[in-house]
Amino acid sequence: MTSPVQLYIYDQSKGLARAMSMQFLGRRIDGIWHTSVVVFNKEISYGRGISITGPGQSHHGQPVRIMDMGETAVDEQTFEEYIEEMSEHYTADKYHLLDFNCNTFTDDCIGFLTGGSVPAWIKDLPADFLSTPFGAALRPTIDAMFSPPTGSGSTQPTTSYSLPQAASNRTTNAAAAATARALASDSGYSSNSTPTPTPSNPNPNPIHVSTDPASFRRLLGAHRAVVAMFTSATCGPCRMIEPVFEELARAKKAGGKERGDGVAFVKVDLGVGMGVMVAREHNVAATPTFGFFLDGKRIHELRGVNAPELRTQVDLLLYQAFPPHPHTSLDLPAISSLSTEPILFTQVPALDTVHDKLVSFIDSAPSLPNPSKIKDDLAQSVFPWLKQRYVQKSKAAPNYAVADAFRQTTTALVAHLPAASIFPLLDIWRLAILEPAIAQASLAPLIQVLTSTNESLSSSPRATLLTLLRLSTNALGSSSLSRSLLAGGGDVRARAALTGVLINTLLHPDRLVRVAAASLAFNVGAWVQRGRIGRVRGGDVVDGIRDGEEDGEWEVELVSAVAEALASEEESEDAVHRLTATLAFLIRLSPSYQEQLAPLLNVLGVRETLKGKLAEGAELKVRKKEVRVLLEEVADQLCKP
Repeated sequence: MTSPVQLYIYDQSKGLARAMSMQFLGRRIDGIWHTSVVVFNKEISYGRGISITGPGQSHHGQPVRIMDMGETAVDEQTFEEYIEEMSEHYTADKYHLLDFNCNTFTDDCIGFLTGGSVPAWIKDLPADFLSTPFGAALRPTIDAMFSPPTGSGSTQPTTSYSLPQAASNRTTNAAAAATARALASDSGYSSNSTPTPTPSNPNPNPIHVSTDPASFRRLLGAHRAVVAMFTSATCGPCRMIEPVFEELARAKKAGGKERGDGVAFVKVDLGVGMGVMVAREHNVAATPTFGFFLDGKRIHELRGVNAPELRTQVDLLLYQAFPPHPHTSLDLPAISSLSTEPILFTQVPALDTVHDKLVSFIDSAPSLPNPSKIKDDLAQSVFPWLKQRYVQKSKAAPNYAVADAFRQTTTALVAHLPAASIFPLLDIWRLAILEPAIAQASLAPLIQVLTSTNESLSSSPRATLLTLLRLSTNALGSSSLSRSLLAGGGDVRARAALTGVLINTLLHPDRLVRVAAASLAFNVGAWVQRGRIGRVRGGDVVDGIRDGEEDGEWEVELVSAVAEALASEEESEDAVHRLTATLAFLIRLSPSYQEQLAPLLNVLGVRETLKGKLAEGAELKVRKKEVRVLLEEVADQLCKP
């Protein structure tokens, strides 16, 4: 006799995620999902420990969706014994909003009952959330809330945590903390204090628990490297070696994107659920036994208590799964000394002159809707704030009225002013976009102006191209805009338009346009390099390209354009300097280096191009020592045949 199994799905945000996710995250998230399993006329969930109620009678109320998960042949008594055993693992102190939560528990239960799984759109939500700047900013707050206390009484952290630029203002920081507390409270977890985020807070629950073959197979399929500890409650040696296993899990899970998401540490208790079936499936007959899996296949087994050998085998597995990049062994002092801070164009124009010019263009645009309001917003909100901020040097951030006026103004003018008339707007926009509140509201109109310019580059005036390049360069000073424009995972037009404008202006006949394009290229390369260095050093990448965002074809396109621009540049040493630094940033630590970039560099003769800039008879004499040293190092170390 079989029994039906259902998945109850609740939205912990009560609809706020759907309404506000685009504003905070830059992408739509339909809900913050809490799940429970319903079987034998009971609803079982995990929050403050395991909770059992009647269906729909928990504090979550009524589910927003009910999914049929099939039938189970497991009888009620066996399932109750399973839940009793699981209660030793799913305790209140182990709960973590992102890493060990209700959905983790429900997935285990579904696997035990039916061999099925919670849908990926539910399980993948934490990863989707953390891939956004707001999610990355919120991660330390969440980790602090769910970390075990380190001592009694009140303690003050010795260092403070600085949120990234996308969430650096007080309003966003408060929203982050409030969001975390609300979700924690709704999940059944409570905290008596508001924790202070710390610079590094390792995942308090880095170890998975597998209780059936289906969940273990899912872990093997979801992670490149898996270290499994087969244990049992009556095994004394297991308790001796378990702290070493847990310490290794914490250390290796903190190793960046590749190790953090690519490796899993899992415990299989032979006395819990169907753990003994997992052991039999992998020919484990004694505890403790450690299995080392690469791409789903067991490559080694270690039995008994041997801490040094366990550490060695874990390191060997990770080396095989994630071999170090060949560039990590190179001595690159000139490249390493390059700053990856973005270049910013901060010179303040004559604002009254810019205002008058912009108004004259507005008056000449017959199709512009409501021009009087636009001119009023410029005169009463936008330009007074610009003067206060950049002429009087006030540190005051724009209030909501100013930010909203700027958003409406740029949206309208970008849509209706011709390319020849838009440069005064772009010139003040490049200053305003340095403010986080303006940057957040700038994405849509910026994509629009980049797209329209990319489609009409041959007819775009010099002034428009120059100011647009400087605006785009400053936009990449914002971590949130950088990810939206360069990661390729949001609006597909964004990166294509910016890349098109960049590549086609690197060879522009005007020297200042080329220098501005080289500056934009530098900021693109610096963003890529910040992410790669962050991953090599370990930890979450907040500002910079992440592992899943690397795109070899895009890199080939950029490297080809930069190499051609370097070969053609005969007027500006600044342009040569920035282009060479960009080339170094794009090549160094690239996952595509050996298969795509190294052959490309050889075919394009990039090493010869760089060496040619140092030759006695070169058209452009490179005089600065640091530029000459950089050219030499990039040619000899990164472009060697």
